[in-house]
Amino acid sequence: MSLPQGKGIRYSYSDYLAWPDDERWELIDGLAFNMTAAPTPRHQRVAALFYSRLELALEGEPCIPFIAPTDVVLSEYDVVQPDVFVICDEKKITRTNIQGVPDLVVEVASPSTAMKDRRDKKILYERHGVQQYVIIDPEGEYIECFTLQPDGMYGRGEILGPEDTLALACGGKRPINLWEVFEKKPPESIYAE
Repeated sequence: MSLPQGKGIRYSYSDYLAWPDDERWELIDGLAFNMTAAPTPRHQRVAALFYSRLELALEGEPCIPFIAPTDVVLSEYDVVQPDVFVICDEKKITRTNIQGVPDLVVEVASPSTAMKDRRDKKILYERHGVQQYVIIDPEGEYIECFTLQPDGMYGRGEILGPEDTLALACGGKRPINLWEVFEKKPPESIYAE
């Protein structure tokens, strides 16, 4: 399905619900973004590995991790399907979607989505108050991590590589080992302890 784009056309969640189920779309400020191209095997592997480590890190916490495709309705004009995300307030979880802001959002960038992930979605998640936003570059094997500051802004963020760990702002008993997410050998320093 091809949606008309142009000046003054702004789609709502009501419009979104009427679109075909076999196509994946996101709305950012009412603009429709087609997501129907299948992700690469590397993209899916990295997303799955991050999700599995996230499940372990959040064990015993009141937070629940999810993996795409699940609709996250941030507002009437903002509906996204993050690759991985965490909800710590069960009241946001409905039978059909998530109604409200996740505590953690993870997007696995691909060449076709990298600009949107780094610019449009960063602005969107910051505006809605997502506590921690992580962008994973599966090919470059690094992540960009943005944590909401007291002023409600993300600031510069942090770049982490396969030898690093990621502390979760939403809690969790242990950090996520990025060498496991990127399927690398653990850094030598963990054996020196």
